[in-house]
Amino acid sequence: MQMTGNTILITGGGSGIGRALAESFHRLGNQVIIAGRRQSVLDEVTAANPGMTAFTVDMSDAKSIASFAEAVRAAHPKLNVVLHSAGIMQGEDLTDPNEVAVAEDTINTNVLGPMRLTAALMPHLLAAENAAILTVSSGLSWVPKAANAAYCASKAAIHSWTISLRQQLKSTGIEVIELVPPYVRTGLTGDFQANDPNAMPLEDYVSETMALLTGGDLPQGEVLVQRVHRQRFAYEQGHAEAVFGFLNP
Repeated sequence: MQMTGNTILITGGGSGIGRALAESFHRLGNQVIIAGRRQSVLDEVTAANPGMTAFTVDMSDAKSIASFAEAVRAAHPKLNVVLHSAGIMQGEDLTDPNEVAVAEDTINTNVLGPMRLTAALMPHLLAAENAAILTVSSGLSWVPKAANAAYCASKAAIHSWTISLRQQLKSTGIEVIELVPPYVRTGLTGDFQANDPNAMPLEDYVSETMALLTGGDLPQGEVLVQRVHRQRFAYEQGHAEAVFGFLNP
């Protein structure tokens, strides 16, 4: 992937991994566009990073995504990279039939959101130079945490979809890259995760990820920091049961 001279759209760019990646790409001299639900959060990020721009979007809503994509194309005709970082993660009690609403919200945001936005921007990206689409799955795509069943399923879906997307675009100029984070110290599930010493520090995750992207040697198109290898290769290395037991005591 070209690391400078891009116009990059990053969903979920107001916080967590999305914000940290947005700021890293911004420092490299790229034109960075962040997107999220809350204008106040986006304003805070752009104020701290002069030159960065922002749009609001609800990634669970098809109409919001369609109008958002049109606005971004109009304002940034040089757009050539999209990084799908927006996502939600909630706990579920699968014995409670009312909690199917959690699964619906999760799939709409984490799966249909990237699919809809990619479809809306595809004609533009096919005509762009040095184009790339980056998805964000998770180590939980391979070994799930049962308390967050829909989230894990959504990330497994994104992993599978990314493989298919890469195959279908192999004869085009669009590079398809999958980021596979481990458990990272962000506010994704609340204050506990944001302060959990067992989680990988956000700055360490982003630093290693940017180094891997810069190096360009990405087996299977995946960006795998060392911390996620145990989950990612759990079945190949024969320790899936142990990893599952650790995640699901």
